[in-house]
Amino acid sequence: MDLSVELLKLSVADGGGEDRLSALPDDLLIHILVLVKDAAAAARTSILASRWRRLWPLLPELRFGSIEHHLIGAALAAHEAPDLSLILAHTKDASPESLSAWLPIAARSLSGAIQLKVVRLESETEAEAGDRGDIDLPCFKKATTIMLELGFLGLALPPSGVFAQLGDLKLVDIQLHGQSSGLGDLLSSQRCPSLRFLLVSDVRGLDSFNIQSDSLLHMKLSYLHHLKQLTVMAPALKKLKVSRCFADPLNPDLSVANISAPQLTSLGWKNIIEPSSTQLDKMMHLEKLGIELFIVEAEEVFEHNQYCMTLLRRFQRIHTLDLLIYYPPAICTGPYLMEHMPRLPDITSLELCVVANGHSFGANAFDVLRRCPGVKKLDLDFLSESQLEEQTMCPSGCICDQPQNWRTEELVLNCLEEIEIHDMRGTEHEVAFVQRIFYWTPVLKRMQIIFHESETESKAKELSQLLLSYADMKISSCMILGHHFVAHTGFSAAALPLG
Repeated sequence: MDLSVELLKLSVADGGGEDRLSALPDDLLIHILVLVKDAAAAARTSILASRWRRLWPLLPELRFGSIEHHLIGAALAAHEAPDLSLILAHTKDASPESLSAWLPIAARSLSGAIQLKVVRLESETEAEAGDRGDIDLPCFKKATTIMLELGFLGLALPPSGVFAQLGDLKLVDIQLHGQSSGLGDLLSSQRCPSLRFLLVSDVRGLDSFNIQSDSLLHMKLSYLHHLKQLTVMAPALKKLKVSRCFADPLNPDLSVANISAPQLTSLGWKNIIEPSSTQLDKMMHLEKLGIELFIVEAEEVFEHNQYCMTLLRRFQRIHTLDLLIYYPPAICTGPYLMEHMPRLPDITSLELCVVANGHSFGANAFDVLRRCPGVKKLDLDFLSESQLEEQTMCPSGCICDQPQNWRTEELVLNCLEEIEIHDMRGTEHEVAFVQRIFYWTPVLKRMQIIFHESETESKAKELSQLLLSYADMKISSCMILGHHFVAHTGFSAAALPLG
């Protein structure tokens, strides 16, 4: 029910019609109106009494749902508070013209965060959305956070102005028309001197991104498929993740990347790009590395895998490894992948993601664990490209399960105490590998399994009992909540079957 109606009932709840709610101090009433969560509903509280008419324009937060855009502009124009902390606008029928009309009004008073999400029409392609024109982005001089998800509408960057207070910026699903170099200029220190966090994802028309920032601490770039040149000069940067970027994976030599971030502690580099075109300066403080390997024998991918092994050898002292192993649907031949992987004794946290596409991944995952004998925490994610992955069959002669010694060879992970498994479906290959993990782990204290959303709760319970049957486990606590299974354990490896 509309909270403004509830407030009306409360204000006349006393039998004599006495307005007891309006007797409260202004600051308390404004706090109540913040809970309404919608600017239009807050404005409707003006029907309570004349005093309430001046309250909603004083709100420090304005939130908009699906509403006519001319009303957003009118509400912003009527706002009287010295500062505006939040505008939240979600819309399905936005046009560049309607958004461009009220964004400058917001830019004048906004001192907090703006989050704008545009949902692209189902009948509209990305290209068609971009052809509808550009949203004119004004300069938000006082905004601290900007989050724009525009359904691939075009965005025209402001040619001048300083975003003096901007600390967090997220740009998702937008198109830049002929402004590729302008984004890096906009986000560099001269125009965004306070920028700390940056996320740029699914931006079309961005073929060159060169950023120089003295304040930036955390940056994520993803799905920038047209990117050809990346330059990052960020002396304070701590975390950098670049994934699924660059122009053409079949011609990775066309792309160039140059990263200078001497204080970096976490690097995620999940792209196919010519190794000789990638320059990573010294990163003496690196603690976490994220890479991906492909089980495929294409020459450019083989070179990519070799480059990833070079990174592992270069940063052998890291403590956390985030490794994704991708199996294409059809693999029949090719070199054994892990033979060049170095030993990593300092790894204490391993994030192992597998896109198996129906293949057995045990051999490669076994070798990863064998090279990380000091791992204390294992996060195992079973990712998929298809909801029907469990029905995929390996082709005849597939090498995915080679060598098979992982099913019988001794491996003792004396440090591994905690395991989290995500998106488990209970396929034959998943169950076989988890069974072996129980055998290899003599000091396991906690295990958590989060089943894939497609699994029913009854199936999740059945799989949980199956996994527990593989170990003589002394369970101090065990529970299944929906699709989550958590067990605090201690068990004797000697009682486990050998698979």
